[in-house]
Amino acid sequence: MDNSRKFDTKVQLLKYKVLKEVARLAWEDALLENIMDIPKTIVPGKTPTMRCCVYMERAILGERVKLAMGGDLNNDNVIEVIETACDECPAAGYEVTDSCRGCLAHRCEEACKRGAISFDHNHVAHIDKSKCVECGQCAKVCPYSAIANRKRPCQVACKVNAISINDEKAAAIDYSKCISCGACAYQCPFGAISDKSYILNAIDIIKKSNNGENYKVFAILAPAIYSQFSYAKVGQVVSGIKKLGFHTVVEVALGADLVAKSESMELVEKGFLTSSCCPAFVSYIEKSYPELLPLVSHNMSPMGALAKYIKEHIENSKVIFIGPCTAKKMEMKREGVNAYVDCVLTFEELQALFDSKDIDIAELEEDVLDNASYFGRIFARSGGLSEAVAEALKEQGHEDFPLNAVTCDGIEECKRALILKAKGFLKENFIEGMACKGGCIGGAGVLTHGDKNKAKVDEYGKQAFEKKILDATAVLDV
Repeated sequence: MDNSRKFDTKVQLLKYKVLKEVARLAWEDALLENIMDIPKTIVPGKTPTMRCCVYMERAILGERVKLAMGGDLNNDNVIEVIETACDECPAAGYEVTDSCRGCLAHRCEEACKRGAISFDHNHVAHIDKSKCVECGQCAKVCPYSAIANRKRPCQVACKVNAISINDEKAAAIDYSKCISCGACAYQCPFGAISDKSYILNAIDIIKKSNNGENYKVFAILAPAIYSQFSYAKVGQVVSGIKKLGFHTVVEVALGADLVAKSESMELVEKGFLTSSCCPAFVSYIEKSYPELLPLVSHNMSPMGALAKYIKEHIENSKVIFIGPCTAKKMEMKREGVNAYVDCVLTFEELQALFDSKDIDIAELEEDVLDNASYFGRIFARSGGLSEAVAEALKEQGHEDFPLNAVTCDGIEECKRALILKAKGFLKENFIEGMACKGGCIGGAGVLTHGDKNKAKVDEYGKQAFEKKILDATAVLDV
């Protein structure tokens, strides 16, 4: 199959090629001696295809190789900027376009409180960037809409205002605001922003297990899987994961069932709650609305809950989460989670792992992935968590509890709900916060963002053997 068809963009394809080559060499214990040749392997000729010259291409590929190997070890954050690749976007900010007619009214000048507007001999407006504070008042009053906001794609994508432009005209991330959602990485047209990969950690864990070390490696697979790997079936993906060397594959939807069961009872006890399933949403509360932290559910995310169960009930086990989320890579490091989750991979990285070992999952027999309920599986899309909490209330004898949930689809809706709660105007008693549009199926680490079909997630949920949350969690005796 043409690998380019597996991804949305050529940026993703390039990232995949680097990950695949790094993984291939790691399996063969040949990475260190061949690391300098990876850029030449990906761009073998002398004709540039993406940049001004092949040398610049290879230099940037070298930076991508570093990210594929874990990135800057002195930077604990997941999202990083490749400054050498961030050189093609125009300077951001408000600019006067050719639509300026040189009118006499000069409303833009009157609106600017910083004195940043001046005029040439033709009365055409100009903006002094050293004085402009990007308030946008000049653009609002221009009768010709001649002043445009040239925000870079990464800045537009970042809804928490964590991206600015540094003195070298490259993107800079304010990690005190960044929630690791990865929206900027997906929207950057040049791939100059990316999440660092822990694919080498995963390979090391698997290789040591297969070479006699006394532990079993569990893959816990996010329910968003049904919207991915469209060229194969979910059962074939499961077979492929086992072929990589994993002992067992368990769906994180079972962890979602655990969370729905426990979170519903916490809601009854406290009367108000915000969800704790999306690590980017929780990080947003921590960094922007710390006064609301006591209202966040004390439950772990489905990833954490399931990994905790595995580690506490199965001796000598390692757990690797596979899903659509870059923020999970930050959650993995959190105290209380890092003891249970050993590594996090995205679906992009899983595809690279398959191809690094020449595993064509479309040719494999189907294995079984049936460990959760319908409600656990629909956590993958926006609104699914609220439906699961409602079901858990019903199944546990609290159907009379007045659940009034607000479903926040994307960080902007999360912000609105949190502002209302902070000011005492929110009528609802449960906030379901999802940082990515569409929910987990819109995560930055998916193969394709084109399919955020809620109906497909529900279809996958209906295929679950267990129809009730308590039936699914009964096998765990919790």
